Amino acid sequence: MTKTICLVGNPNVGKSTIFNALTGLKQHTGNWAGKTVGIMQGNTTYKNEEFTFIDLPGTYSLKYSSAEEQIATDYIKSEKYDVAVVICDATSLKRSLNLVLQTLELTNKVIVCVNLVDEALKKGIFIESKKLENILKVPVILTSARNKKGLDNLEEAIKNFSEKETYLPKYHPLIEEQLVNLNKKERLDTLEKMSLESNLVKDEIIKDLDKNTKEIFNQVVIFKNRNYEEKERKLDKILTSKKTGIPIMILTLFVILWITIFFSNIPSEMLFNFFRFLEPKLTSLFNFWHLPKFFNDLLVLGIYRTLTWVIAVMLPPMAIFFPLFTILEDYGFLPRLAFNIDKVFQKCQACGKQCLTMLMGFGCNAVGVTGSRIIESKRERLMAILTNVFVPCNGRFPTLIAIISMFFIKTTNSFTSTMGSALILTLIITFSFIITFLVSYFLSKTFLKGLPSFFILELPPFRKPKFLSVIIHSIFDKTLHILGRAIIVAIPAGVILFLLGNIFINNQSMLIILSGFLQKFGLLIGLDGVILVAFLLSFPANEIVIPIMLMGYLASGSLVEYESLESLKNILITNGWTFLTALNFLIITLLHYPCSTTILTIKKEIGSLKWTLLAIVLPIIISFSLCFITTLIAHFL
Repeated sequence: MTKTICLVGNPNVGKSTIFNALTGLKQHTGNWAGKTVGIMQGNTTYKNEEFTFIDLPGTYSLKYSSAEEQIATDYIKSEKYDVAVVICDATSLKRSLNLVLQTLELTNKVIVCVNLVDEALKKGIFIESKKLENILKVPVILTSARNKKGLDNLEEAIKNFSEKETYLPKYHPLIEEQLVNLNKKERLDTLEKMSLESNLVKDEIIKDLDKNTKEIFNQVVIFKNRNYEEKERKLDKILTSKKTGIPIMILTLFVILWITIFFSNIPSEMLFNFFRFLEPKLTSLFNFWHLPKFFNDLLVLGIYRTLTWVIAVMLPPMAIFFPLFTILEDYGFLPRLAFNIDKVFQKCQACGKQCLTMLMGFGCNAVGVTGSRIIESKRERLMAILTNVFVPCNGRFPTLIAIISMFFIKTTNSFTSTMGSALILTLIITFSFIITFLVSYFLSKTFLKGLPSFFILELPPFRKPKFLSVIIHSIFDKTLHILGRAIIVAIPAGVILFLLGNIFINNQSMLIILSGFLQKFGLLIGLDGVILVAFLLSFPANEIVIPIMLMGYLASGSLVEYESLESLKNILITNGWTFLTALNFLIITLLHYPCSTTILTIKKEIGSLKWTLLAIVLPIIISFSLCFITTLIAHFL
């Protein structure tokens, strides 16, 4: 018989880490609230007994006011499980105990797991687990999930668990009179009814619950040094200060971008050389199989070149950017960034959680869109989805960097040029944040009117990341996952590109004809027809916009590789590129419509064609309008 075990706990107590360790699944974990936005399920076997683990969304309370709390509360109330494991944070047990007591009011099927005991010991905090077990009358297990310590004890406790009467909070005597001789369900119904009938009673219940928590906490927690948080508080004052918080965040972003740019060039070039080496061998293999020339060219010059371009361009920067970003997340740095820009979103009549979805969008806008599930309000969730495209995803970084390096950086020194590129890219990303704020405000006053919902953001304790684990998970869970999706959409893109470049009408390829058709409109916004076609055809994958441009400029029937940025710059200048062209190209690259993967994700998340179309049209209007304005200014100057 399979035992069903649900995991419940506050955000950021290591719940998903325990779930991953027990089930072997690779659900993403992070050092901030809001990571788990639905119910995850995984299976494992312990001593010939089958366990099914249910990872509920993190919640601070079972008196639900948010979607996450409602999911957790409804599941706990259903009792469709054999054991509810309430996971607590050993470094902040008082807050976790409040949820433990609420869970004990709902069910007797409880095991308490006090996680992060290693972090607590470093801070001089000791948990007397046996005393806590005697008070609560449920098993109490100490664990350090990141180090995989104590998990065997937790599984043993689950295997041997037997339901019995547990501790119940004590309330004011007048309230206790109404609860005498009631079972748990009747007791809970009575408390809820009394709370609804009188706000005074509701406040008293909350006050009494907090009093119970404090009494238990004072009995079971020993502090070696009560000033253990002083160092973190001083650091928090710097990172969340109005004067220093934002500048430090921008400086950190600059450093990450510089490291990504500086160290991704060599592996990217190595990949290009490797794929060039394989290409003639692949062609020879198809010739050996007597494959018709058209299909040979379609497979090699179309699909193969498109796929290898996407891999060579995307893989190196992602393999560097994602681990660095994950280290900041695990350390607790990113929640401080969210805290710093939360007030700006409030002024835009948006939810502060939107800043969390923005940060997810740096890797992939589709991930940012799915991350919007952490926002309870439908209005605010829509706003986060519609504006996520303005955050440049990893697929747009290589294009932005290439144009910046060619037209905005004068030096040829590798170190200096990458520093300059990182600085300009940081300013561009800051500009994308400003656009996000402005569009959010516009939406809140037009299509999505309403007041912002209340948002409490927990600032988790600073934690030293496990660097090897970060590298492994960020590469396999993020880099290869996103690269795999890009490869899937790149295959049909390669076919379409090859056909457009090799189907001729009146001695002109379809690619050239389409470019000529869009030429006049392109000039109106400071670009040309080839550039617009390149953006149109890069809809499946943002990474291939530059090689498509080269196909158009050089009248080639397949994706073209360039030897160096200098040779690419010469080709672009020969075809009429100026500083204005480069500037408008950056604007379009930064703000244009979502890629196909993101649009499909938006449609799936929203379920509405109307809003999905707005997600496409809105960035087109904004980017084209800005390009028109810069072109108009340049004309008068």
